Amino acid sequence: MPMADVHGDAQTTAPEGAAIALAIDLDGTLVRTDVLVESVLSLIKRNPVAVFALLGWLFLGKGEFKRRVAARVAVDAATLPYEARVLALARAAHAAGRQVVLATAAALPHAQAVAAHLGCFDRVLATTEGRNLSARRKATALVGLYGDKGFDYAGNARADAMVWRVARGAIVVNPLPGAARAARACAPVLEVIDLRPPRSRSLLRSLRPHQWAKNLLVFLPLLTAHRVDDPGALAHGAAAFVALCLVASAVYVINDLVDLAHDRTHPRKRSRPLAAGTLPLQFGLIAAPALLVAGFAVAIALSRPFAQLVGAYFALTLTYSFYLKRVAILDVIVLSLLYTVRVLAGAAAIAVPVSFWLLAFATFFFLSLAMAKRYVELESLAAAGVTEPTGRGYAASDAPMIASLGTGAGLVSVLVLALYIDSPRVAPLYRSPELLWPLCLLLLFWIARVWLFAHRGSLHDDPVVFALKDRPSLAVALLAGAVIWAATIV
Repeated sequence: MPMADVHGDAQTTAPEGAAIALAIDLDGTLVRTDVLVESVLSLIKRNPVAVFALLGWLFLGKGEFKRRVAARVAVDAATLPYEARVLALARAAHAAGRQVVLATAAALPHAQAVAAHLGCFDRVLATTEGRNLSARRKATALVGLYGDKGFDYAGNARADAMVWRVARGAIVVNPLPGAARAARACAPVLEVIDLRPPRSRSLLRSLRPHQWAKNLLVFLPLLTAHRVDDPGALAHGAAAFVALCLVASAVYVINDLVDLAHDRTHPRKRSRPLAAGTLPLQFGLIAAPALLVAGFAVAIALSRPFAQLVGAYFALTLTYSFYLKRVAILDVIVLSLLYTVRVLAGAAAIAVPVSFWLLAFATFFFLSLAMAKRYVELESLAAAGVTEPTGRGYAASDAPMIASLGTGAGLVSVLVLALYIDSPRVAPLYRSPELLWPLCLLLLFWIARVWLFAHRGSLHDDPVVFALKDRPSLAVALLAGAVIWAATIV
């Protein structure tokens, strides 16, 4: 069983003939994350008002801050993103009879949870009440237990130099800037483990640029208002697109930060950079506010009504991430509203009113897509043997009902389009409005095809991504454009 140690018998050198111990740091070394930051985010997600208590605890010192957070948030050691190579070293050393120590500045309950889960640590050195295990204290504790040069140490930061200085050898893992150089200056470097993909690529992935295609909806009012030949309106639409992309990416990063535990249990989401630990949490904490500031700066420069709608989009999305995503049915309604808000924002950007017909169509069409997204998620989790998805208000058995509601919503959107084409409002906008009827058939084909693929289990869990990669879907879009052009010109 792992032991929690703070002090040891003072020694100056390793006992003669004793096996060299292996000490391993936790954050950024054994796991590709920071358990304290994760715990703070989890606490804020569970109770946003707790942010005020957190600010107060900071004045009590690092050790007390960590203790209080750990007392309220448990770590799910089974889902943490472990560095496989480091874990293999720990297990090999344990099997060889070496003393293996988890030496971390993390709170003792969190460190013990990890050690108990892995079962390959003989001791745990961690932060306890009133005593933050800083690098200096860690070095003192390890020397007290194993003597000067009586252990090897695996770390990832320049602060670990104080430990490497008294270690026999250094193992450098996913080094932060300057860490590898500091290690070489302090001890023989036994191994450098750096399996991270380029951070620029991980950061780009966390922004989800493929999702920016959804923001093309801001151009829909430009199309329905027949102002595609207006350079000023096009420029405003482009600015609106950029603003929404920046804010949407900020929301994606925030969502990933507060949903780490759930994402790690998801078959596909576990590979997201923040959940997988390929992107440090600190990057997300910096990127999210930076993107928000940039996005709202563009929105405010465009127009006040547009900025207000962007603010509503951000607030609704944040509410969804923190709470509404756990409320069955309401979650998909909110997802569909987020699409509709994009349309409203596009109209505000070019200062045109939005018709009832467009709002009705958007509501039902996007509700169908949101239902398809949820249906695919439930089916994929059921295939993986998960019957009660964590963090959601659904059971896997709800999938057939979701399919019924989603297909029904899709068919209603086709009906709304048909009624619009037959309404008196259309006649002044097109030379030959009767030529618009094929749009109903194209939409019916596409919606039926989406749900057919969802039923077969071959639909991407985001229908927008599916549409962008699916050739028949792209062909439908081109044909729809040709139909609208013909109705306008002929």
